[in-house]
Amino acid sequence: MTEILARDLAELIRTSAEPLPDIDDDRFGAFFDRFGDARVVCLGEASHGTSEFYRARAQITKRLIAHHGFSIVAVEADWPDAATVDRYVRHREPREGEQRAFERFPTWMWRNREFDSLIRWMRRHNRGRDYSAMAGFYGLDLYNMSMSMRAVIDFLEEEDPEAANVAKTRYGCLEPWADDPQRYGAMSLHEGYARCEVPARQMLMDLMQRNFDCLSQECDEWLDAAANARVVKNAEAYYRVMYEGAAESWNLRDTHMFETLTQLLDAKGPASKAVVWAHNSHIGNAAFTEMGQVRSELNVGQLVKERFDAKARLIGFGTHTGTVAAADDWDEPMQVKAVNPSLEGSYERASHDSRLQRFLLDLRPQEIGREIREALMTPRLERFIGVIYRPDTERWSHYSQCILPRQYDGWVWFDETRAVTPLPGEQRPGEDETYPFGL
Repeated sequence: MTEILARDLAELIRTSAEPLPDIDDDRFGAFFDRFGDARVVCLGEASHGTSEFYRARAQITKRLIAHHGFSIVAVEADWPDAATVDRYVRHREPREGEQRAFERFPTWMWRNREFDSLIRWMRRHNRGRDYSAMAGFYGLDLYNMSMSMRAVIDFLEEEDPEAANVAKTRYGCLEPWADDPQRYGAMSLHEGYARCEVPARQMLMDLMQRNFDCLSQECDEWLDAAANARVVKNAEAYYRVMYEGAAESWNLRDTHMFETLTQLLDAKGPASKAVVWAHNSHIGNAAFTEMGQVRSELNVGQLVKERFDAKARLIGFGTHTGTVAAADDWDEPMQVKAVNPSLEGSYERASHDSRLQRFLLDLRPQEIGREIREALMTPRLERFIGVIYRPDTERWSHYSQCILPRQYDGWVWFDETRAVTPLPGEQRPGEDETYPFGL
């Protein structure tokens, strides 16, 4: 009986899905015009190291920027690294002494040729435009606490040297752990209190009291400082709660990413629109997955839906097999790994059995047929590969129960995929041409 049902679901997908042209075809992005009236479009990925996911999201993002007025590209990346890229795409001077972007593990997640192509397109798109009409690039994550502290101090040293001295004193509490913040979390657990919580919070409160014209470069400097102060405040809390449980640290991180996104939207005004790039686990509505129903975890997609409702669109991506760029464990070298064929009983296997190589399945209730929606509403396994891939324990390491039509507004499928192409790590001469990645 199960086999018959699986075959029926695959056929329903085959007759309901819209086959997509090749990613490089100009028609590819146009299939996503249907989501152009949203305020926020979240574009997922089933892994952090798959070329097709990056290339497809780039094509969709270009379309949303060029044809639908989107001006914020916000990604699952650390704010200070993304700020380096933003200065490049909006033709602003790099900061003196600024580090190259995304040099920390996992470097291949953003330092890859697929992503680099989008960055250079954004720079060309912005050339000659009024500054207020340029599309900007922003990071939502909170890991690079050291660079964020330095950025706040650098901003204040130019704007308010007295306040910069206050920041140095407040952040001095965290300085001994800046390069190894997990040690701070362990220390806080051992001592039984948060030694640096109050000064980190006070620094953010002070910066948020400043007002700037948010269509100017001055505003972007303030936004950068305020976002970095929020990174420090929330990273301090994150590294404390990571020892208390997975749900607490996960929820703090995704809440931080959501708050950073809403700060950007609020600062840029009611007409602003954002494209978000993040893993499926962050952008699919967690309330309809094992994450939320069993582990009490929320995520960016859930918070965005609660805030913006139908003006938020969540697009998941999946694949059956191929290769992926991933590591065996944290801080270990990247490898190109073979992706196991998807498991029987998963949404991926049903998509594979449709025999379509590429497709978009519009999951919105008013767009999808009643029969296939009901069939998809049965909870099934869905695969999630991060920067670490353990194929030997794949069922337990990388699959989770989900309800696809409640998790996403759209499902994008590539039956066979390949790993991203990492950029070389060495710096070469010619900064103007090679910034921000040093190629």
